[in-house]
Amino acid sequence: MIALAGYRNESNFFVKYRYGESILYAGGTWRDRVELIESPAPSPAQYVNPSLVPMQYHQETPWESLPKDAIRLPVLGVEKWHLLRDRLLRAVVPDDGTGLVVDFVHTEYFLFYDREGEFQSTRLLDKPADYRVHASLQLDEFMGRGRPILDEFLAEQGITQTELIFNTGDVGLYSLPFLYLNTDQRLLVFFRNVPMQSGVVTNLPGLKGMQAFGHVLQSHLVNLIQRPVSSLYRLFFVVADTATSTMSFDWTTALGDKPVPELADLPPMDLQLWERDLDKISSRPPGSGSVDILVDGGAFFTRFIDTVTTAEESVHMQTYIFDNDDYAVKIAELLKRRSNEGVDVKVLLDGLGTITGTMTDAESLPERHEPPASVRYLLESGSQVNVRQKANPWFTGDHVKSTIIDHQIAFVGGMNIGREYRYDWHDLMLELQGPVVDTISKEFHTAWAHAGPLGDLGYLFSLAKPHKRRPLDQGYPLRVLLTSIGNQEIYNAQLEAIRRAQSYIYIQNAYFTDDTLLRELVLARRRGVDVRVIVPMETDHGPINRSNVLAVNLMLEYGIRVFIYPGFSHVKASVYDGWVCVGSANFDRLSLHLNRELNISSSAPEVAEQLLERLFEPDFRSSLELTEPIPKRWVDHLVELIADYIY
Repeated sequence: MIALAGYRNESNFFVKYRYGESILYAGGTWRDRVELIESPAPSPAQYVNPSLVPMQYHQETPWESLPKDAIRLPVLGVEKWHLLRDRLLRAVVPDDGTGLVVDFVHTEYFLFYDREGEFQSTRLLDKPADYRVHASLQLDEFMGRGRPILDEFLAEQGITQTELIFNTGDVGLYSLPFLYLNTDQRLLVFFRNVPMQSGVVTNLPGLKGMQAFGHVLQSHLVNLIQRPVSSLYRLFFVVADTATSTMSFDWTTALGDKPVPELADLPPMDLQLWERDLDKISSRPPGSGSVDILVDGGAFFTRFIDTVTTAEESVHMQTYIFDNDDYAVKIAELLKRRSNEGVDVKVLLDGLGTITGTMTDAESLPERHEPPASVRYLLESGSQVNVRQKANPWFTGDHVKSTIIDHQIAFVGGMNIGREYRYDWHDLMLELQGPVVDTISKEFHTAWAHAGPLGDLGYLFSLAKPHKRRPLDQGYPLRVLLTSIGNQEIYNAQLEAIRRAQSYIYIQNAYFTDDTLLRELVLARRRGVDVRVIVPMETDHGPINRSNVLAVNLMLEYGIRVFIYPGFSHVKASVYDGWVCVGSANFDRLSLHLNRELNISSSAPEVAEQLLERLFEPDFRSSLELTEPIPKRWVDHLVELIADYIY
């Protein structure tokens, strides 16, 4: 795409360009421009304000007429852009088989030099398999470095026009073929080639409701045939747990009006003894490996895409929600491409979680996005991706989020696949390597077999099958903890950790509906333990979930420090005197007693230091500490009672 002429007025832009042997006419409106840097530039003299605008149409016929106030813009050739681009990039883009990631508002670009020394740029999702990510750079930092170089280049070239268009030579879908520069207004606008969407879309009213209804029927009819033992076993524990939850009592009366004690100056609990006792709580032996804590979607999804694009053998993913928004569709296309390139791609979905997750849209979702009607059909059509969807008997689910790459790298934590997790919400994932990956891989294959056509028989065969287990001499001690029917080791381990803690307890979680854990946190504070809790200002169920109000006020009353995170935090992380427990489990009944969950725990100082430095310390600083109770409403007691059963 080579621009031959360009025009603009206050409202619109127009570009005439050559594409192969054809002459085409394109354009759009400035009002669709998206700022690439949200915060104001600290020094206008040093910054160009970059933005992005889509070309809304491409046509073979010339424009009927141009506005009378349209200004013709000088057009510079590709060679000029290449000179400027290389000068800008040589300082920040390595030429050693790696590349740089720059986020251009909801599309990450991978910039690199190929084997012949030629500069290349592509979407991160389309990154070549033999290149890895060297670093990520914020666009404002990138532009700050580039402004002086731009001024110097224009002066050297004798370019005095204050408005012009560069041909970039960028080609293909999502490319940025033209660049508008206005030095007077310090504007730099990329024109983006946006493709038309194709595929089955959700146009039928009530479609998602019908899908959910059909899935629930299947979970309670077909599932009873394929998985009779596990379904009835699950029913027994659901009924038993519901009965136990109903027989609660007001434990706060025993605390009386005693004043909140000062913090005790005690050493932390004995972590070596604690790990030996954890062997009795956990249903599997401890593992080992390395941990990198990835906070928020930018850090996680950059690493996730980097490892998926370089995978040589397999990508095995399990997620509670695989959304149908624009970002999830991009991840689906990446998985499909890798499967067609010979990589074994398996995706295990929670049926009800995925269906209900696609019923709501992120606030930041582009208006023009047309969601596919079926995530499973999206993943399977035109690809070799193997998808299985887990049933939800008695409305329980599989809340695990894990991905294993080539049996060597595993990601676990709280993030599903969707726009909220990449751009909108606060969350974290762990990147794991070493022998602990073998345990996570075994759990995936067991769940995969159980979701298959053999059901309970497949589950038994998977348990009997020997799984790879490397020697435990790599990295530091790590332990996989699970919640499953009849196995509440995440709950039991954290309950006992709260009881043993002597120095501090830090917790960040969106839901607090378990009365026993709440009681033990209050009793820990009564012992002089420094107990701090971070809860979000908003949850995915609305502003401070009413089921949290009573819990937050009670903690505050009994001396626990409560911090309100600005926005929605989906983080599920805790540290007790240096023992870390992070993963997919909330502090609610479903996560701690009924749903399938996976957490990683460790007493290694390196892990606790990472978690404190990257998560808790910055979040304590950015959150508002409560000093007064949140105003209550009479309905809060009813909501809290209901929440004990549905959360």
